[in-house]
Amino acid sequence: MLCGAQTATMNLPLGTERGDMTETNLELKRTPLHALHLELGPKMVPFAGYEMPVQYPLGVMKEHLHCRAHSGLFDVSHMGQIILRPKARMADLEAGLEALMPVAVMGLAEGRQRYGLFTNHAGGILDDLMFANRGDHLLLVVNAARKAHDIAHLQEHLSDVAEVLPQTERALLALQGPKAEAALAPLVADIRAMRFMDVITADTVFGPLWISRSGYTGEDGFEISLPAQAAQDFARAIFASGDVEPIGLGARDSLRLEAGLCLYGHDIDETTTPAEAGLAWAIQKVRRADGAREGGFPGAERILAQLQSGPERMRVGLRPEGRAPMREGTALWDSAENGQCIGQITSGGFGPSTGAPIAMGYIPERLAKTGTQLWGELRGKRLPVTVCELPFHPTNYKR
Repeated sequence: MLCGAQTATMNLPLGTERGDMTETNLELKRTPLHALHLELGPKMVPFAGYEMPVQYPLGVMKEHLHCRAHSGLFDVSHMGQIILRPKARMADLEAGLEALMPVAVMGLAEGRQRYGLFTNHAGGILDDLMFANRGDHLLLVVNAARKAHDIAHLQEHLSDVAEVLPQTERALLALQGPKAEAALAPLVADIRAMRFMDVITADTVFGPLWISRSGYTGEDGFEISLPAQAAQDFARAIFASGDVEPIGLGARDSLRLEAGLCLYGHDIDETTTPAEAGLAWAIQKVRRADGAREGGFPGAERILAQLQSGPERMRVGLRPEGRAPMREGTALWDSAENGQCIGQITSGGFGPSTGAPIAMGYIPERLAKTGTQLWGELRGKRLPVTVCELPFHPTNYKR
């Protein structure tokens, strides 16, 4: 990342994928929950080509804290849901998808989900995604601003072995928080037995629900894909539990930042590698050097070399001193005066659960040790910021 001045868009109260704040004069798409959103009275904003709620009357801070203490329901229907159905053997489909990313696809058990990364030939990240083995097909969930790119990418490389089937008639909701299970179990009793990254299909009065025990907040929770026409009734039934609040994009961003999770287009993009981004944990031993299925994915030479020798720069957690948040684009320096600009913040804001400003950014590996003192430049003045471990807030997944 190059050092540079902040721009106005970097001071938004939420993280947005680059290019996704659609011009207001363009026609925005609406999710199946649009009418319910308007009924609940949120502030709506353009996001990834959709009109989406950034916050509800409760406000970002209270929405965030409610999700941490109780549970919250997020509309994430703007994201891409894609079925990959094999034309012949599942093994051919799994091998084909595995050739597009450094993550192991073959060997993923039926009923399980895994985090994945599409990479380019330079080792950069084209997108991050979730993929699940649903027995006779794979289900992918990809980022909203990248779904058209990802669909074309899959069609280009997998058309011989799979049908690429975007699921345009389904909604996607995320129910997150320590009381998410209690809110969902009266509707789907089977979810009580699920553990982190399990997936099931449940036949309900709302139609077939495709449920994963996963999310983007660091909390226990579920992502639920369901027929679009049933989305509003399902959401109302969840709210009827009495302990679930609607949560907008603003709190979604602060929750994922506290959890140390990357946002595509900010913390990761086509110029960042998995090792630089701190995502080496997602690459299984079988795909690494000397593994049984070593390499064979785009950018393998650079990615495998960085996994063995380490990258020259790294994504780190950062804690600014004082109360002023340091947002995306804030330049990072190695000294309070003069010195060198050594990186910049890629995500930053105030952490409601931590009670202090938090940020993430890229800096040289030599400076990435926890406790290292750096300086962030705000409005021409350099203020102290300390390298820290991630996440900022403990995760609470059900293992």
